[in-house]
Formats: sequence, structure tokens, C-alpha cells
Amino acid sequence: MADIFDVVADETRREILQILLENLTTSTGEMSVSELVSRTGLSQPTVSKQLKVLREAGVVGVREDGQHRLYHLDPTPLEELEDWVIPFLSVNFPGSSTDEYDERLFASEAVTAAGSSVGSAAATTVFQVTQAFGDLQNSTKDAVNKLTSGLRKKGRK
Repeated sequence: MADIFDVVADETRREILQILLENLTTSTGEMSVSELVSRTGLSQPTVSKQLKVLREAGVVGVREDGQHRLYHLDPTPLEELEDWVIPFLSVNFPGSSTDEYDERLFASEAVTAAGSSVGSAAATTVFQVTQAFGDLQNSTKDAVNKLTSGLRKKGRK
């Protein structure tokens, strides 16, 4: 598995992650390769190659829906990156804000960790609910199709 720092070092992969993040907050959280191609303006092979790297790093998941593959963001591996950068954000560098209250509040690792945890849990929950709703829709369609097919067969006898 590639190091998370290597994975996010590539501008194209960061762009794909950003698009998937935006989609997570405004839509179903899943996108097809063709949607990503349209949003990035890149070729399909380029997008597919970058999605493979992101999948192998665990930052992107995929769900097959018939012949379509739908990709979604999985922020869990990004926590390693977050853990690394937090100490840099909590240092009072020269020329930064002098308001002690703001520094204590925003530099607090506990507050940052709690916010990250809540955000991650919220994103995971939204994805799981969306996934469950999609599964319910598919199951309902399958059940209706089977019932309809069975009734048609009975009607022919």
C-alpha cells in the first residue's frame, strides 16, 4: 500500500478527492468514472489510473452496480495525515494571532481531535445511510420484479 503522503502529493488525485468530498456533502456520495472525467476534464484512462491508486491506498471505495462502478470517499486513511499536521497548526509562530483565548481554543488538540472525530463520524454515517437507502431501493425493485414475474407466469397457466 502506498504511503498516504505519496498518494495525496499528486495534484490530480487531490482534485479527485476534492470532487468526491464535494459530492459527499451535496449528493449521494458516489460518482461514476464518467462523472469524474466530466468534472476533471481528464481522459478516462487517466482518471481510472488515479482511482486505482486511491483505491489501493484505501482513500476511495468502490461499489459495483450492474456494469457501473461507483466511487466514494473513505477519509479514514487521511487521519494519519491529519495526525501529522496537527502539531504544526497548534504552534504559536511569530506573527500569528496574539489573542490568548483564541490560541488556547483553536490550538487545543482535544478540540481538534473531537471536531475531527465528529466530522469523520458524520461523513461515515451519511455514506452508510445513503448506501443502505440505495440497497433498500434495489431490494425493493428486485422484489417487485420477482412478484410481477410470478404473477405473469400464474396468469399464463
